[in-house]
Amino acid sequence: MRVLGLQGSPRRNGNSHFLLSTFLKEAEKLGAQIHTVKADRQNIQPCREYIVCEKKGTCPIEDDMKTQIYSQIRWADIIVAASPVFFFNVTAQLKALIDRCQVFWARKYKLKLRDPNAGMRRGCLLAVGASKGQKLFDGVHLTARYFFDAVDAAYDESLTYRGIEKYGDMAAHPAAAEDVRLCAARIFAPFQNRKKILFACPDNAGHSRMAAAFARIMAGDRVEVCSGGIRPADEIDPMMVSAMAERGIDMAFQAPRTIESALRETVPDIMVTIGQGENFPQPVGIRHLEWDFPNRTEGDMVAMRAIRDDIEKRVAELVGSL
Repeated sequence: MRVLGLQGSPRRNGNSHFLLSTFLKEAEKLGAQIHTVKADRQNIQPCREYIVCEKKGTCPIEDDMKTQIYSQIRWADIIVAASPVFFFNVTAQLKALIDRCQVFWARKYKLKLRDPNAGMRRGCLLAVGASKGQKLFDGVHLTARYFFDAVDAAYDESLTYRGIEKYGDMAAHPAAAEDVRLCAARIFAPFQNRKKILFACPDNAGHSRMAAAFARIMAGDRVEVCSGGIRPADEIDPMMVSAMAERGIDMAFQAPRTIESALRETVPDIMVTIGQGENFPQPVGIRHLEWDFPNRTEGDMVAMRAIRDDIEKRVAELVGSL
């Protein structure tokens, strides 16, 4: 399980920090890998409405959204956004991040592409406000709802607290820590007791990425999936991305990684190696499967489509046998 925390507050160690850090500690207890993005410390430019995302599915702005945060959002199974209320909304720093996620909205609704993890990703909002008005969180909830929809995360849970302004108010709250624990337990419930599968190929840029995507789509409620490579490429194979897009599957914003990093994230029940003549690691106590595919000629889209379809069939057989 992978949890991404989005910290919207520019205040150091404040009330939003207490809520998010408490949630992430609970996530670690439940076995999750966690990562935090502190919006005010990132180079996030505001959306300039270039409309490139609606035409090409990419954002031309060169900043941390492009180089880091888009891939981190795709990496996550659970996204937790934390913020104080500023004028009935999240902070400007977090709102800039959210606005730049228009690229996900465009890929989903304009280009009709489906994130492989769409069926399982979950979203949670943690918010505090100094006043006590009945409508204090209305704007925040609307923003969160549309943000989580754009990034394909079901908006399952939220915790909001009124009358919170001074340092330490949340830490002194009589019920907050237990609220967060129960909230985390509810969100994590669907992710528990799933079989874990690691797909590995030489570069983690094509074959293993397709296999992982199909497994998430077919059986994300039953299997936890990760992938890795012996010699990770600099970027995923654009021809693979095109082949999967033909099937309406969105492979953008993914970054190749090592098998070792995948094994640090989770201990798989099954490891599937894809490739001929490669010296893959063989962790003890894990069921191993080997899938061989013929080498394709560079630029051969016909061969890529055939490999895609073959991988889909093999994944269907594998998850069907679990």
